[in-house]
Amino acid sequence: MKHNKQITQAFSDLITCNPRIMSGTPVFKNTRVPIKNLIDYLEAGDNLDEFLEDFPSVSRTQAMQTLELVKEMLLTQAYAYSD
Repeated sequence: MKHNKQITQAFSDLITCNPRIMSGTPVFKNTRVPIKNLIDYLEAGDNLDEFLEDFPSVSRTQAMQTLELVKEMLLTQAYAYSD
């Protein structure tokens, strides 16, 4: 359970989902930049520097911590569903 609390805290430190900000789309905290944009850039083959150049309101630290959070969430789910 402690691990889930750490993930929840990291999520609230990094990501905002507020109906008044981008209609509730998950965004990097204190920005209007959707988290999905980072994933879309990486899927398209762009690198992190290109994303950060296009979205200067997102810090490198925010982006890296968000990617780390995504990794932790994915691994947690993978272990939960593994046989």
